[in-house]
Amino acid sequence: MLQWLLGAALLARAAGFYLPGLAPVSFCEPGKDQVPDCKSTIELFVNRLDSVESVLPYEYTAFDFCSEKKMKRPSENLGQVLFGERIEPSPYKFEFKKPAMCQKVCTQTYDTNSPPDKAKLDFLKKGMLLNYQHHWIVDNMPVTWCYDVEDGQKFCNPGFPIGCYVTEAGRPKDACVVNSNFNEKDAFYIFNHVDITIHYHIVEHEQLGARLVAAKIEPKSVTANCKTGEDKNIRWASRWDYILESMPHTNIQWFSIMNSLVIVLFLSGMVAMIMLRTLHKDIARYNQMDSVEDAQEEFGWKLVHGDVFRPPRKGMLLSVFLGSGTQIFIMTFVTLFFACLGFLSPANRGALMTCAVVLWVLLGTPAGYVAARLYKSFGGEKWKTNVLLTAFLCPGVVFADFFVMNLILWGEGSSAAIPFGTLVAILALWFCISVPLTFIGAYFGFKKTHPVRTNQIPRQVPEQSFYTKPFPGIIMGGILPFGCIFIQLFFILNSIWSHQMYYMFGFLFLVFIILVITCSEATILLCYFHLCAEDYHWQWRSFLTSGFTAVYFLVYAVHYFFSKLQITGLASTILYFGYTMIMALIFFLFTGWKISLWNSFLFIMTYLLLMAFLDH
Repeated sequence: MLQWLLGAALLARAAGFYLPGLAPVSFCEPGKDQVPDCKSTIELFVNRLDSVESVLPYEYTAFDFCSEKKMKRPSENLGQVLFGERIEPSPYKFEFKKPAMCQKVCTQTYDTNSPPDKAKLDFLKKGMLLNYQHHWIVDNMPVTWCYDVEDGQKFCNPGFPIGCYVTEAGRPKDACVVNSNFNEKDAFYIFNHVDITIHYHIVEHEQLGARLVAAKIEPKSVTANCKTGEDKNIRWASRWDYILESMPHTNIQWFSIMNSLVIVLFLSGMVAMIMLRTLHKDIARYNQMDSVEDAQEEFGWKLVHGDVFRPPRKGMLLSVFLGSGTQIFIMTFVTLFFACLGFLSPANRGALMTCAVVLWVLLGTPAGYVAARLYKSFGGEKWKTNVLLTAFLCPGVVFADFFVMNLILWGEGSSAAIPFGTLVAILALWFCISVPLTFIGAYFGFKKTHPVRTNQIPRQVPEQSFYTKPFPGIIMGGILPFGCIFIQLFFILNSIWSHQMYYMFGFLFLVFIILVITCSEATILLCYFHLCAEDYHWQWRSFLTSGFTAVYFLVYAVHYFFSKLQITGLASTILYFGYTMIMALIFFLFTGWKISLWNSFLFIMTYLLLMAFLDH
């Protein structure tokens, strides 16, 4: 798969094709012969400010920095709005290959006796105490702050702090550590001067002008200048490499991911081997029967073959969960596939969330079809209730949680608060597109009939041992799937809450496939063991066995909050756990979906047909 994706990418590059939103921009010196579509002015944009100590991001203008009010802010896609990105023009303008030294942008003064000025100053101090970070953009590239770390290596951060603080005890915090001049006790140091260096690569043989390959900044509190520098060793296609390579523990991450993949593949093979050997043993026992009397002495799960398709309790709710899980599963698969192709890279801002939301809206038909078909197979007759619950139950819970979190963001004045117009647009997509498509899918789903009959009198389930009881089996079933994702889960949580870039979509797609296989194999194996114990209540158990992985995810998220994050404040804590509950619910529906229950159904049908063939 990876080789095929690499070949497709090379073919696209050879053909001169660039992914949408990622085409290079050419720059030329002002006043000279211009190459077609060649720009001479380099614009710098500013984004929201965030912190690892607070979940609340703020717009650039909230801190009363120098701003550009004349230019119109660039349009943002749905994903950028949902992620809280607020890109605005800045007063920083550069001419290509024209050094600018000691340029004054603006001057801000504050009167501590004035309540408005004092409020602005206090908010700025709060930002420095919580180590809020600027995020500037040049040619769709993050302006990076590179500094020396241990072992003589250089770390490049896609952002830089607004300032730092020295405690009353004289201990420098955060960025104050890198400068020995910051030594005054109980003092705030704001980085009001910056040195910006823009690196470019000249495409000489193609006569396309120059392309920017890096933008680096050095925040200061003394002097400032701006300069450009040529870098012939970096090509435009590799301009993100220096940022990604300097991410912390990158080599350890790659080794850990590969190690995890090998372990998960081994465990999946072991589960498959156990299942096949167990089936082979049962078939051999049937082949050794010499008489009809022996055949009549049924054993194991053949005793419950007339009850395995008996409708489960709460079949309506189970079918609704399965329909929503189908929608989420297909959405995740397609989104990750496009991410592997490069369409949803970090350079294409907001594309990942936009793709996921649009796909979810358009996948209402399979959700309604699966829910309706399974509900009818359970003998259900309230088809209207089934369709309405499929269209509104799980999405409604997610939207209600999301809306409450948005109210908190509104109250805190955070830039992550979704505008009212965007909320109305999301509701319009939900009610006007997703809901009708769910009804269409349900219409076709209710036309299907279930071919298997059940006995009129339910068979009594014998006393179960500890290992075949529902709860222990469900707890054990979720361990193996969680084992194949917890390393990737750490990186994903880092990208969300620690504001690090996530770019390993190829490995994530492989882990996704392995997760699907592991959930299916573990659920089928446990389902078979329970049926051998003459317990035919397998539908909910199959769903919850792999769905319990979401509980382990929730426990890990709590551990991550207390051990890895430095989040302070009640609002930030509520926001963290509120958004975590949304992710846990989506993950529960995804893992418990048909990858578990549907494969168990196919396994049971295959086994029944095989036993019927052996009997004849």
